[in-house]
Amino acid sequence: MTRTQANLVLLTVALIWGSAFVAQAEGMAGVGPLTFTGIRFLLGAAIVLPLARREWQQRSSHCLRASTGNVLWVGALGVLLMLGAALQQIGITGTTVTNAGFLTALYVPLVPLLAWLLLRTRPHWSVWPTSLGCLGGSWLLSGAQGLAPAAGDLWVIASSLFWALHVLFVGRIAERIAAPFLVAGGQFLVCGLGSLLWGTLSETITLAGIRQAMLPIGYAGIVSVAIGFTAQVIGQRYAQAADAAIILSAETVFAALFGYLLMGDRLHAGGIAGCMLILACIIIVQIAPLQRARQRARAR
Repeated sequence: MTRTQANLVLLTVALIWGSAFVAQAEGMAGVGPLTFTGIRFLLGAAIVLPLARREWQQRSSHCLRASTGNVLWVGALGVLLMLGAALQQIGITGTTVTNAGFLTALYVPLVPLLAWLLLRTRPHWSVWPTSLGCLGGSWLLSGAQGLAPAAGDLWVIASSLFWALHVLFVGRIAERIAAPFLVAGGQFLVCGLGSLLWGTLSETITLAGIRQAMLPIGYAGIVSVAIGFTAQVIGQRYAQAADAAIILSAETVFAALFGYLLMGDRLHAGGIAGCMLILACIIIVQIAPLQRARQRARAR
């Protein structure tokens, strides 16, 4: 795959993830947020299952068995994924698709902050101003009415913490296990089962409601979970890091676009300013460290 082809794959991923916010909003007409999340990720796990099974057979042929520690790590990833997806889905019931897309992206500046707190990895200086910028952008996006954003906005902001923790650890665990489809399928399975169990305890689940939400669930499960996450892994193997950072950040823009076209979302001037501020901070926090590394390489 060439660099241009990889960039196109990543742009498609951003498009898929941005459009999935509409499916997530539409799916609430028939089922609750936890039921939607559970079925969505179980569907994604079922699609990845043949690839995961092939990896399992290849590892078995080389006498590489799954250790208890690896199983627990994949289970932990599934729990983080469940909390991020479930809280985001709950938030979508109380906010717009546009707000959900941009507020979810707050995980980007959170990742280096959490790496500093949990792994003692010193963040780049750009993390501090961009984090403040994202907070300001979130305030503008949620209405800029004092310090009382909508309840849905708060749920989505809370989900960004678990998305950040997931992003922080998924690469390390996937590298340790060296079986990407087993890791993906395992975490999808844990996320789906956990969400569905949570939903049975707190929501009313009916076959009629599932049928009503089947199309959004199918899109979110097949296209967003199974295809989107897998395509991201493939594309980033061949794309430049700077390219991937900018292109995947376009997820927020696509969420706003699809919200405008399909859901009738409309932003006031403050909301538009908040979106632009968040997007600018997301790009800066990813590009600034790469520029510094390039300058050092040239100096050497």
